[in-house]
Amino acid sequence: MMSHTHSKVLIVGSGPAGYTAAIYAARAMLEPVLVTGLQQGGQLTITTDVENYPGFADVIQGPWLVEQMRLQAEHVGTRLINDHIASIDLSHRPFQVKGDGGDTYSAEALIIATGAQARWLGLPSEQKFQGFGVSACATCDGFFFRNKSVIVVGGGNTAVEEALYLAQIAAKVTLVHRRDSLRAERILQQRLFENPRISVVWNSELHDIRGNEAPLNVTGVNLRNVVTGEISELPADGVFIAIGHKPASELVVGQLELTPSGYIRTVPGSTATSVPGVFAAGDVTDEVFRQAVTAAGLGCMAALEAERWLVTRDAGLRAAE
Repeated sequence: MMSHTHSKVLIVGSGPAGYTAAIYAARAMLEPVLVTGLQQGGQLTITTDVENYPGFADVIQGPWLVEQMRLQAEHVGTRLINDHIASIDLSHRPFQVKGDGGDTYSAEALIIATGAQARWLGLPSEQKFQGFGVSACATCDGFFFRNKSVIVVGGGNTAVEEALYLAQIAAKVTLVHRRDSLRAERILQQRLFENPRISVVWNSELHDIRGNEAPLNVTGVNLRNVVTGEISELPADGVFIAIGHKPASELVVGQLELTPSGYIRTVPGSTATSVPGVFAAGDVTDEVFRQAVTAAGLGCMAALEAERWLVTRDAGLRAAE
Protein backbone atom coordinates (compact mmCIF):
# COMPACT_ATOMS: atom_id res chain seq x y z
CA MET A 1 0.00 0.00 0.00
CA MET A 2 1.50 3.31 -1.12
CA SER A 3 2.15 5.99 1.48
CA HIS A 4 2.76 9.73 1.64
CA THR A 5 5.27 11.44 3.93
CA HIS A 6 5.51 15.18 4.56
CA SER A 7 8.46 16.82 6.28
CA LYS A 8 9.90 20.25 6.87
CA VAL A 9 13.22 19.07 5.45
CA LEU A 10 13.63 16.17 3.05
CA ILE A 11 17.13 14.90 2.32
CA VAL A 12 17.76 12.80 -0.77
CA GLY A 13 20.97 10.78 -0.55
CA SER A 14 22.79 8.89 2.20
CA GLY A 15 26.49 9.61 1.84
CA PRO A 16 28.52 11.85 4.18
CA ALA A 17 26.69 14.95 2.89
CA GLY A 18 23.22 13.51 3.41
CA TYR A 19 23.90 12.05 6.84
CA THR A 20 25.64 15.20 8.08
CA ALA A 21 22.75 17.33 6.83
CA ALA A 22 20.39 14.99 8.68
CA ILE A 23 22.36 15.26 11.92
CA TYR A 24 22.33 19.05 11.88
CA ALA A 25 18.70 19.30 10.78
CA ALA A 26 17.58 16.89 13.49
CA ARG A 27 19.49 18.80 16.17
CA ALA A 28 17.69 21.94 14.96
CA MET A 29 14.39 20.15 15.73
CA LEU A 30 13.38 20.11 12.06
CA GLU A 31 12.47 16.39 12.18
CA PRO A 32 14.16 15.63 8.85
CA VAL A 33 13.34 12.67 6.63
CA LEU A 34 16.21 11.10 4.70
CA VAL A 35 15.59 8.87 1.69
CA THR A 36 18.63 6.63 1.34
CA GLY A 37 18.66 5.74 -2.36
CA LEU A 38 19.96 2.54 -3.92
CA GLN A 39 23.60 2.84 -2.83
CA GLN A 40 23.18 3.52 0.85
CA GLY A 41 26.29 5.23 2.12
CA GLY A 42 27.47 6.44 -1.26
CA GLN A 43 31.06 6.07 -2.42
CA LEU A 44 32.34 5.24 1.07
CA THR A 45 30.68 1.83 0.85
CA ILE A 46 33.15 0.82 -1.88
CA THR A 47 36.15 2.41 -0.14
CA THR A 48 38.26 0.11 1.98
CA ASP A 49 41.01 1.87 3.91
CA VAL A 50 40.22 5.46 4.93
CA GLU A 51 43.12 7.38 6.42
CA ASN A 52 42.21 11.00 5.73
CA TYR A 53 38.95 11.48 7.65
CA PRO A 54 39.66 13.56 10.79
CA GLY A 55 39.28 12.01 14.20
CA PHE A 56 40.75 8.55 13.67
CA ALA A 57 44.41 7.82 14.40
CA ASP A 58 44.20 4.36 12.85
CA VAL A 59 43.05 3.38 9.37
CA ILE A 60 39.29 2.83 9.28
CA GLN A 61 36.99 1.15 6.79
CA GLY A 62 34.69 3.23 4.58
CA PRO A 63 31.56 1.10 5.17
CA TRP A 64 32.11 1.27 8.94
CA LEU A 65 32.50 5.06 8.86
CA VAL A 66 29.31 5.65 6.92
CA GLU A 67 27.44 3.20 9.15
CA GLN A 68 28.45 5.28 12.17
CA MET A 69 27.09 8.36 10.39
CA ARG A 70 23.80 6.56 9.78
CA LEU A 71 23.50 5.50 13.42
CA GLN A 72 24.27 9.02 14.60
CA ALA A 73 21.65 10.51 12.28
CA GLU A 74 19.04 8.10 13.61
CA HIS A 75 20.11 8.68 17.21
CA VAL A 76 19.46 12.43 17.02
CA GLY A 77 16.05 11.98 15.45
CA THR A 78 16.29 11.55 11.69
CA ARG A 79 13.69 9.34 10.08
CA LEU A 80 15.39 7.11 7.50
CA ILE A 81 13.41 5.64 4.61
CA ASN A 82 14.87 3.00 2.30
CA ASP A 83 13.60 4.09 -1.08
CA HIS A 84 14.93 5.18 -4.44
CA ILE A 85 13.66 8.51 -5.72
CA ALA A 86 12.27 8.34 -9.24
CA SER A 87 11.17 11.95 -9.75
CA ILE A 88 11.33 15.39 -8.17
CA ASP A 89 8.90 18.21 -8.97
CA LEU A 90 10.13 21.63 -7.90
CA SER A 91 7.31 23.55 -9.60
CA HIS A 92 4.96 23.15 -6.63
CA ARG A 93 5.25 24.04 -2.97
CA PRO A 94 5.67 22.04 -0.93
CA PHE A 95 8.09 20.24 -3.24
CA GLN A 96 6.81 16.92 -4.56
CA VAL A 97 8.99 13.80 -4.65
CA LYS A 98 8.10 10.28 -5.76
CA GLY A 99 9.80 6.96 -5.04
CA ASP A 100 10.15 4.24 -7.64
CA GLY A 101 7.72 2.05 -5.67
CA GLY A 102 4.99 4.68 -5.80
CA ASP A 103 5.41 6.21 -2.33
CA THR A 104 5.31 10.00 -2.37
CA TYR A 105 7.00 12.67 -0.29
CA SER A 106 6.54 16.40 0.13
CA ALA A 107 8.83 18.89 1.80
CA GLU A 108 9.04 22.57 2.57
CA ALA A 109 12.82 22.52 2.09
CA LEU A 110 14.81 20.01 0.06
CA ILE A 111 18.46 18.98 0.36
CA ILE A 112 19.85 17.07 -2.60
CA ALA A 113 22.88 14.96 -1.70
CA THR A 114 22.81 12.33 -4.43
CA GLY A 115 26.56 12.32 -5.03
CA ALA A 116 28.57 11.49 -8.13
CA GLN A 117 29.92 8.27 -9.55
CA ALA A 118 33.40 7.76 -10.92
CA ARG A 119 33.42 6.64 -14.54
CA TRP A 120 34.94 3.20 -14.95
CA LEU A 121 36.19 1.32 -17.98
CA GLY A 122 34.07 -1.73 -17.27
CA LEU A 123 36.83 -4.33 -17.18
CA PRO A 124 36.18 -7.39 -14.97
CA SER A 125 39.70 -7.10 -13.51
CA GLU A 126 39.07 -3.42 -12.79
CA GLN A 127 36.12 -4.34 -10.61
CA LYS A 128 37.99 -7.28 -9.05
CA PHE A 129 40.88 -5.14 -7.79
CA GLN A 130 38.80 -2.07 -6.89
CA GLY A 131 39.97 -1.05 -3.43
CA PHE A 132 42.94 -3.44 -3.69
CA GLY A 133 45.19 -1.42 -5.98
CA VAL A 134 42.60 0.07 -8.32
CA SER A 135 41.17 3.47 -7.43
CA ALA A 136 39.43 6.47 -8.96
CA CYS A 137 40.72 8.99 -6.42
CA ALA A 138 44.39 9.88 -6.07
CA THR A 139 43.73 12.22 -3.16
CA CYS A 140 41.96 9.42 -1.30
CA ASP A 141 44.34 6.54 -1.99
CA GLY A 142 47.62 7.97 -3.26
CA PHE A 143 49.15 7.82 0.22
CA PHE A 144 49.16 4.01 0.06
CA PHE A 145 51.53 4.07 -2.94
CA ARG A 146 54.44 5.95 -1.46
CA ASN A 147 57.63 5.24 -3.41
CA LYS A 148 55.80 2.76 -5.63
CA SER A 149 54.91 2.62 -9.31
CA VAL A 150 51.43 3.62 -10.44
CA ILE A 151 49.50 4.01 -13.67
CA VAL A 152 46.94 6.72 -14.42
CA VAL A 153 44.43 6.11 -17.22
CA GLY A 154 42.98 9.12 -19.04
CA GLY A 155 43.90 12.23 -20.97
CA GLY A 156 41.82 15.10 -19.64
CA ASN A 157 42.26 17.53 -16.77
CA THR A 158 41.28 14.90 -14.20
CA ALA A 159 43.94 12.44 -15.38
CA VAL A 160 46.73 15.01 -15.58
CA GLU A 161 45.87 16.47 -12.17
CA GLU A 162 45.83 12.97 -10.66
CA ALA A 163 49.21 12.18 -12.25
CA LEU A 164 50.75 15.41 -10.95
CA TYR A 165 49.42 14.75 -7.46
CA LEU A 166 50.67 11.16 -7.46
CA ALA A 167 54.11 12.27 -8.69
CA GLN A 168 54.60 13.89 -5.27
CA ILE A 169 54.08 10.51 -3.59
CA ALA A 170 54.92 7.64 -5.94
CA ALA A 171 58.34 6.83 -7.30
CA LYS A 172 57.05 6.57 -10.87
CA VAL A 173 53.82 7.58 -12.59
CA THR A 174 52.84 6.38 -16.06
CA LEU A 175 49.97 8.13 -17.81
CA VAL A 176 48.20 5.90 -20.35
CA HIS A 177 46.13 7.64 -23.01
CA ARG A 178 44.31 6.15 -25.98
CA ARG A 179 45.12 9.10 -28.26
CA ASP A 180 48.34 10.77 -29.38
CA SER A 181 47.61 14.06 -27.62
CA LEU A 182 46.06 15.12 -24.32
CA ARG A 183 42.78 16.99 -23.85
CA ALA A 184 43.92 18.66 -20.64
CA GLU A 185 44.60 22.38 -20.37
CA ARG A 186 47.93 23.49 -21.81
CA ILE A 187 49.35 24.64 -18.49
CA LEU A 188 48.61 21.24 -16.96
CA GLN A 189 50.19 19.47 -19.92
CA GLN A 190 53.32 21.57 -19.55
CA ARG A 191 53.63 20.67 -15.87
CA LEU A 192 53.11 17.01 -16.70
CA PHE A 193 55.78 16.87 -19.42
CA GLU A 194 58.27 18.73 -17.24
CA ASN A 195 57.89 16.34 -14.31
CA PRO A 196 60.73 13.78 -14.31
CA ARG A 197 58.66 11.20 -12.43
CA ILE A 198 55.93 11.07 -15.08
CA SER A 199 56.04 9.28 -18.42
CA VAL A 200 53.30 8.91 -21.03
CA VAL A 201 52.25 5.89 -23.08
CA TRP A 202 50.38 7.12 -26.16
CA ASN A 203 47.77 5.43 -28.36
CA SER A 204 47.15 2.77 -25.75
CA GLU A 205 44.27 1.59 -23.63
CA LEU A 206 44.00 -0.55 -20.53
CA HIS A 207 43.33 -4.11 -21.67
CA ASP A 208 43.58 -5.98 -18.37
CA ILE A 209 44.85 -5.62 -14.80
CA ARG A 210 47.06 -8.35 -13.36
CA GLY A 211 47.61 -9.19 -9.71
CA ASN A 212 47.76 -11.69 -6.89
CA GLU A 213 44.81 -13.49 -5.33
CA ALA A 214 45.75 -13.90 -1.68
CA PRO A 215 45.87 -11.19 -0.66
CA LEU A 216 44.40 -9.25 -3.58
CA ASN A 217 46.89 -6.74 -4.94
CA VAL A 218 47.90 -5.32 -8.30
CA THR A 219 51.20 -6.32 -9.90
CA GLY A 220 50.83 -4.85 -13.39
CA VAL A 221 48.68 -4.23 -16.44
CA ASN A 222 48.29 -5.31 -20.03
CA LEU A 223 48.03 -2.44 -22.50
CA ARG A 224 46.66 -2.61 -26.03
CA ASN A 225 48.03 -0.30 -28.70
CA VAL A 226 44.95 1.08 -30.47
CA VAL A 227 46.89 1.54 -33.72
CA THR A 228 48.69 -1.81 -34.03
CA GLY A 229 46.60 -3.95 -31.70
CA GLU A 230 49.77 -5.12 -29.96
CA ILE A 231 49.46 -6.18 -26.31
CA SER A 232 52.26 -5.15 -23.95
CA GLU A 233 52.86 -5.66 -20.23
CA LEU A 234 53.72 -2.96 -17.75
CA PRO A 235 54.51 -3.61 -14.06
CA ALA A 236 52.68 -1.43 -11.53
CA ASP A 237 51.60 -1.42 -7.92
CA GLY A 238 48.45 0.61 -8.47
CA VAL A 239 46.08 1.78 -11.18
CA PHE A 240 44.11 5.02 -11.05
CA ILE A 241 41.19 5.36 -13.44
CA ALA A 242 40.81 9.07 -14.20
CA ILE A 243 38.25 9.38 -16.98
CA GLY A 244 35.89 11.67 -15.08
CA HIS A 245 32.87 11.57 -12.80
CA LYS A 246 29.15 11.64 -13.46
CA PRO A 247 27.05 13.62 -10.99
CA ALA A 248 23.70 12.11 -10.03
CA SER A 249 21.74 15.19 -11.03
CA GLU A 250 19.31 13.62 -13.52
CA LEU A 251 16.34 14.20 -11.23
CA VAL A 252 16.64 17.98 -11.45
CA VAL A 253 17.67 18.49 -15.08
CA GLY A 254 15.61 21.36 -16.45
CA GLN A 255 14.56 22.43 -12.95
CA LEU A 256 17.82 23.55 -11.34
CA GLU A 257 20.70 25.40 -12.93
CA LEU A 258 23.55 22.99 -13.67
CA THR A 259 27.18 23.48 -14.64
CA PRO A 260 28.34 22.43 -18.13
CA SER A 261 29.55 19.18 -16.54
CA GLY A 262 26.12 18.43 -15.08
CA TYR A 263 26.84 19.33 -11.45
CA ILE A 264 24.21 21.32 -9.56
CA ARG A 265 25.25 24.96 -9.54
CA THR A 266 25.12 26.67 -6.14
CA VAL A 267 25.58 30.24 -5.00
CA PRO A 268 29.30 30.83 -4.28
CA GLY A 269 30.03 30.14 -0.62
CA SER A 270 26.62 28.57 -0.16
CA THR A 271 24.63 25.41 -0.88
CA ALA A 272 21.62 27.38 -2.18
CA THR A 273 20.54 26.47 -5.70
CA SER A 274 18.63 28.41 -8.35
CA VAL A 275 15.32 27.47 -6.66
CA PRO A 276 14.69 29.01 -3.21
CA GLY A 277 14.33 26.32 -0.56
CA VAL A 278 16.36 23.76 -2.50
CA PHE A 279 19.94 23.12 -1.37
CA ALA A 280 22.63 20.86 -2.82
CA ALA A 281 25.47 19.26 -0.87
CA GLY A 282 28.31 16.84 -1.49
CA ASP A 283 29.70 15.48 -4.72
CA VAL A 284 26.58 16.31 -6.75
CA THR A 285 27.68 19.95 -6.55
CA ASP A 286 31.45 19.58 -6.02
CA GLU A 287 33.43 18.80 -9.16
CA VAL A 288 36.77 19.83 -7.64
CA PHE A 289 37.45 18.10 -4.32
CA ARG A 290 35.01 15.15 -4.01
CA GLN A 291 36.18 14.14 -0.54
CA ALA A 292 34.15 12.63 2.29
CA VAL A 293 35.15 15.46 4.63
CA THR A 294 34.22 18.22 2.17
CA ALA A 295 30.92 16.47 1.46
CA ALA A 296 30.21 16.36 5.19
CA GLY A 297 31.02 20.06 5.47
CA LEU A 298 28.63 20.90 2.66
CA GLY A 299 25.96 18.76 4.32
CA CYS A 300 26.38 20.81 7.49
CA MET A 301 26.06 24.03 5.49
CA ALA A 302 22.94 22.80 3.70
CA ALA A 303 21.13 21.97 6.93
CA LEU A 304 22.03 25.29 8.54
CA GLU A 305 20.97 27.20 5.44
CA ALA A 306 17.73 25.23 5.18
CA GLU A 307 16.94 26.06 8.80
CA ARG A 308 17.60 29.78 8.24
CA TRP A 309 15.55 29.76 5.04
CA LEU A 310 12.58 28.18 6.82
CA VAL A 311 12.80 30.69 9.69
CA THR A 312 12.92 33.62 7.26
CA ARG A 313 10.06 32.21 5.21
CA ASP A 314 7.90 31.63 8.28
CA ALA A 315 8.58 35.16 9.53
CA GLY A 316 7.53 36.52 6.15
CA LEU A 317 4.32 34.50 6.19
CA ARG A 318 3.44 35.77 9.67
CA ALA A 319 4.11 39.36 8.65
CA ALA A 320 1.81 38.97 5.66
CA GLU A 321 -1.11 37.76 7.77
